Amino acid sequence: MKNFTPKLMRLNLLLVLLLHVVSCSNSIQNQPATADGFQNIENVLKDQFGKDAYYTDLTITYNQSIGNIVGVTVTENPESLKMGQWNLTQDTWQQNSDITIEVPAGTKASDYMFQLGETISLSKLGGLVEKSIQKLKDEKNLENPTLSIASLNFPDNGDISKAQYVINLQPENGGTTFSFYYTVSGDLIKMDY
Repeated sequence: MKNFTPKLMRLNLLLVLLLHVVSCSNSIQNQPATADGFQNIENVLKDQFGKDAYYTDLTITYNQSIGNIVGVTVTENPESLKMGQWNLTQDTWQQNSDITIEVPAGTKASDYMFQLGETISLSKLGGLVEKSIQKLKDEKNLENPTLSIASLNFPDNGDISKAQYVINLQPENGGTTFSFYYTVSGDLIKMDY
């Protein structure tokens, strides 16, 4: 019977370690800048704020030391004219501020916001990051460009046809920032550096 207790303790320790490894692998901070990685980030946003939440700002920043940082300005009820500015850093949500918005008379607040799903998709944004990385590898001979910032530039007038995905990439060891601008359907508008 004396051997049973150490075996049970080793089994418990193994289970705790396994759960820790599995939970860290799904961490937002560790998600790659790919279609699948950004889809996982979108799923976390929908879990946190609801699948019907409305956004005016969404940014994914990559920091080599701490991984992905997700920043959003979001509301579950656009007509309340109240929004929250939130950051997700190292898998911890922090609200930075409350925002009260104003909209022109005769319009709805939701006309100036977007929702995640069909038209605006983090999976699409992640795929465009992959495409942009490959473009730099092919055209600029950069070996390992990395994501600096990926965001959605949503126009103040709410015209979704003018919304743009913006992607900033840098060489692995820093240097010139390469900026890519895409339509929400994924067409390249321009590349700057």
